[in-house]
Amino acid sequence: MQHGKWLGQMQVSADEKLPFNFEVTSDRSLKIINAEEVILVDDITYKNDSIFIKMPVFEGYFAVKLTEEGVSGHFINKSMDINIPFKAIYNSKARFETKQAAKTDITGNWEVVFSPDSHEDIYFAKGIFQQKGQQVTGTFRTKIGDYRYLEGVVDGDTLKLSAFDGAHAFLFVATVKDSTLNGVFYSGNNWSEPFSAKRNDNFELPDANALTSMADSYERLEFSFPNEAGQMVSLADEKFQNKVVVVQLMGTWCPNCLDESTFFSEYTKINSEKDVEFVALAFENAKTDSLAFVGIKRLKDRLGIEYPVLLAQYGTSDKLEAQTRLPMLNEVLSYPTTIFVDKTGQVRKIHTGFNGPATGEKYVAFKNEFRTFIDELLAE
Repeated sequence: MQHGKWLGQMQVSADEKLPFNFEVTSDRSLKIINAEEVILVDDITYKNDSIFIKMPVFEGYFAVKLTEEGVSGHFINKSMDINIPFKAIYNSKARFETKQAAKTDITGNWEVVFSPDSHEDIYFAKGIFQQKGQQVTGTFRTKIGDYRYLEGVVDGDTLKLSAFDGAHAFLFVATVKDSTLNGVFYSGNNWSEPFSAKRNDNFELPDANALTSMADSYERLEFSFPNEAGQMVSLADEKFQNKVVVVQLMGTWCPNCLDESTFFSEYTKINSEKDVEFVALAFENAKTDSLAFVGIKRLKDRLGIEYPVLLAQYGTSDKLEAQTRLPMLNEVLSYPTTIFVDKTGQVRKIHTGFNGPATGEKYVAFKNEFRTFIDELLAE
């Protein structure tokens, strides 16, 4: 592939292409760019006339061939049954084509409803956007996480936003009118849902510390899951005794979990002298346990994770099935979910979801709250 800037396009529906920018920096590396986010991809191989571009943490990969315009092929994730047509054009910098000047500025906070007409699928979010001229950045926060670094434009009265992070392919297209948004959210293999929004500077999501709790009939968190060596690990092990323990429910396929794991890994290195232990419980889509552990090792190696990452479930990340593995929780709502256990083994707080770096102030607030709460538990 030619070195320089490229525009990738994923065919997420019959009529819509999800664009994202990347830069080929060498024959073996490239950088995917979403607003402030830069993802280094350094696993590129060549076989006959095919090029295979493997994501650094997540399981997915591109299988492409050179064409007159650039490259063409598919983005594939076998565990998640994803196969999306893909092409990329060399020396094309604009993420979205624009035909008109922006008729409005969407900077600010928005109260958002996804699938507003579906009793089963409806959920709420907070849109946080910044606009400069036609260019827009920001994200949607839900009660269980955020939709990453979104980047796009306002073209006349049409908002277009996209992100591709190696796991999730997100495209939002909406009409802006009278401080309202009405549009469609596209993701993955031909999946879509409608959404609407209105400006609301006072809108807030539910408290992330009040969504998940211990079931009434349980007093303690208990589990026993294998690590990569096949050893069973539980909170009854000596290494966790008389320590503050942070238990993370996560998946190696989950971008919000990646953000949280990055923070946890950094925290453990800076605070290695403190009596606090971390343990992650992975709920994996990989078809076999061996493939799941391959993904776990890849994540640990990339982030330099030194704490145990145990395999709690494989073959599916279904949350109802996950709850059968942890029946002491009232429900499993989100990956990630973080459980704080004090020195006596009591669960003191459960935090649902994660506000990643794309959320700005909320991300900073979470980190500060986390550090303060851990110090309070350590002082007891």
